[in-house]
Amino acid sequence: MTVSMTVDGDLAETVAVAAYANGGGPTADAPHYWQGAFTGDEEAGRRLAELPAAVEAALGIPLETETVLAACDALAGALLDPEHPVHARLAAHLPEGEDSALLAELGHHLGRRELTRKLRRELGGSAPGRLNRPDPREAVYEAWAPVGMVAHIAPGNAATVAPLSIVEGLLAGNVNVLKTSSADSLFPQALMAELAALDSSGALAARIVVLRFGSSRQEWLRLMCAPADAVAVWGGEAAVAGVAAHVPAGCRLVEWGHRISFAYLTGDAWSDGDTLDALAGDVCRHEQQACSSPQVVYLDTGDEAEVFAFAERFAGVLAARSAACPPAGAAGGDRDPAEEAELTTTELVARLEEHLGLTRVFAADDGSWRVMADTRSPLTASPLHRSVWVKPLPRERMIATLRPMRRYLQTAGIAGSRTDVAELSRTALAAGVTRITPVGAMLDSYTGEPHDGVYALQRYSRRVAVQADPDLFATTACLDDLAGPVVLPAPAGPLLGKEEVQERNGRVDRADAELYFHSGGSTGEPALSLFSYDDYDAQMHAAARGLLAAGYDPVGDRTANLFYCGGMYGSFISFFSILERLGGVQLPLAAGPDHRATARALIDHGANTLFGMPSYLWQLLHAEADALRAYGGLRKVFYGGERFTPEQQRTLEVEFGIEVVRSITYGSTDLGPLGYQCTESTGGVHHLHADLHTMEILDPDADRPVEPGATGRLVFTTHARRGQQLGRYVIGDLGRAVPGRCPCGSHAPRFELQGRTGDVMRVATYFLNHRRFVTLAEEQGGHRGELQVLLGNGEARERLTVRVERCAGSDPERLREVFLAGYPDLRSAVSERLLDLVVEAVDGASLDRSPTSGKLRSVVDGRR
Repeated sequence: MTVSMTVDGDLAETVAVAAYANGGGPTADAPHYWQGAFTGDEEAGRRLAELPAAVEAALGIPLETETVLAACDALAGALLDPEHPVHARLAAHLPEGEDSALLAELGHHLGRRELTRKLRRELGGSAPGRLNRPDPREAVYEAWAPVGMVAHIAPGNAATVAPLSIVEGLLAGNVNVLKTSSADSLFPQALMAELAALDSSGALAARIVVLRFGSSRQEWLRLMCAPADAVAVWGGEAAVAGVAAHVPAGCRLVEWGHRISFAYLTGDAWSDGDTLDALAGDVCRHEQQACSSPQVVYLDTGDEAEVFAFAERFAGVLAARSAACPPAGAAGGDRDPAEEAELTTTELVARLEEHLGLTRVFAADDGSWRVMADTRSPLTASPLHRSVWVKPLPRERMIATLRPMRRYLQTAGIAGSRTDVAELSRTALAAGVTRITPVGAMLDSYTGEPHDGVYALQRYSRRVAVQADPDLFATTACLDDLAGPVVLPAPAGPLLGKEEVQERNGRVDRADAELYFHSGGSTGEPALSLFSYDDYDAQMHAAARGLLAAGYDPVGDRTANLFYCGGMYGSFISFFSILERLGGVQLPLAAGPDHRATARALIDHGANTLFGMPSYLWQLLHAEADALRAYGGLRKVFYGGERFTPEQQRTLEVEFGIEVVRSITYGSTDLGPLGYQCTESTGGVHHLHADLHTMEILDPDADRPVEPGATGRLVFTTHARRGQQLGRYVIGDLGRAVPGRCPCGSHAPRFELQGRTGDVMRVATYFLNHRRFVTLAEEQGGHRGELQVLLGNGEARERLTVRVERCAGSDPERLREVFLAGYPDLRSAVSERLLDLVVEAVDGASLDRSPTSGKLRSVVDGRR
């Protein structure tokens, strides 16, 4: 059985068909990509007239952020692999003058690491669309919701801008309609088709339309903008104004207009040769076509002589850099007549003003570069193509000089001492600059960097909130769980065991291995698990939501964290982090041998809730029973790693007055939290953390799904791990799916744990189960303590020893009779003289436990 969701509906079935799967692609006759298929002008025009209905239908198809991340990451891998078929198909549509370096650049930007970092930086998390509690102590839910439809009016000179803008729109959950120029290549259409083909649900294709038409087709532009909730446009004031005329009232206009950037050098910096060489690199890179390219170099001086001297010196540096890195083609060969005229006119006017003592021009004979010194401070746009102004601007006049141009300012590359950089950055930002960099890095960027002073994802989103009844929703951590199931990509690939995962750990990039944990080693040698801090944070938030569902009250509960700590074991640290995210009161005591001191701390600080391993909590409570019963303040126990048996739970309720005994989480060190209990859950029943994982239940003896309701091996695929592929991990536990929707109202799938595969022992040709011994001991033998099975070799046959914790009612002889009477396979093995059965009562402290976690080892196999 596989617990995963698919999208129903005719639209989803239609858009799930990728154009390339049918052997098609964008052509001159079919240049438009519309929700999964390429089409010509006539059909695109007809569909544009029906765009509002198409948008409404597309928004009805659920889209999880993980679906976007998974598809983008798969596409990134293809773009970075020159041998991949997708790489070859897209290379055929590259714009003139571009090569595979463009594909590699896109591949870098579309990787999971970069997009997840962008989501976290701009929207606060990797699943920003889910209605979670920003403060777990309040029944208020907030999320980032799509604005609805975003119309993207792309520039014609930046091949990566259009597709990356659509990806931003998809990350925000929007339907996206992109207009490219009639002179552009069909690369954006081809790229978006490849992206949509990587999502079998059809949710991505339903949200993508790419049209190719000229600005003269004003009716198409009007139809495209009419149903938009946001319109993103690139270009100068004229281009923005032309689009703004079609933007309906109340629609958000997102302007990505032309910007101007400058370098600013202090006296020490302009005397440094390395700084000047770095500045020349910024001027030459991309021929100043980027908004972040320096068009003006400001000097922190009012001395005109220093300006002219610097300009002459810098001209020599720029000449050397241009000789080493000449412009593409002959100088001026790639410039259109208007650009050439602007360069000529600007230089000519500057030379004429030399006679007035205002300017001085230094230029290459072939026109490949020019430095124009000007004694006037106001910002002046450069004609680009390695043309730069040099001007004086004392720092005390920076705000007055630059503020009138604040609408157009973008980057300031500042060079100076540490103190100068700090002071000048503040001054430049006050003047209207939105971005400060070192000189030499003006065109560099980082993942998640704000653009022109804003975060793109926030411009394509809206912040929404739901205020709920705190009593009715006390245990509802995520409102979406009550609204519908999570839809994640279906698991694929081979099954993985612990050995394969451990081997893969050796290949994890160190940038993704920021947190190291060891397992408790209760089922073998401790295993190493690696996490990035982003992954860890997402998992701790998920576990915190699970605790709320289980009945934890971050306002009223006072919690003692009694998990084991040290030796790279993660339980104590993890639950410290979880309580921190919940805002709950915490006593970080950790499990220790001094039960009296621990009990005293619980009493002195008024703890009413215990977190810990059942075996440790059981020892603590019984060792300090008199003091804790007299205190009478304990009300809740949340346990992990093992299970309290029904008889043990009854003991906690009757003898200690504990009202809630519930699993704190179900998980593993490798995968993190996998499931959680709600207030309606009993025994081993848990909900799946369906926003993090997909679960399959496979036959114990074959790699195929079990019949519905049957017990099988639990196999998990985690979707939110950076730098690791942990798909189809056979975790070693057995379980069955619980049918139907939970009475708590959550749509998250449920499963019931049925023990570990290691709890099944092959003894004397029979398969015996540890859980069967526990059930018989409790239900038929009245045993209320712990139980452990030891396997060994006797003189004539194998020996099975059941060790039970010594407590009232634990009669070894009586328990032996119960086991033989209630377990036919065991009775047969003993009667056939294949096995010796021994039952002995021992102190709980003498039972064999993991030294790291303190977890009871249910089966100890000492056979040779």
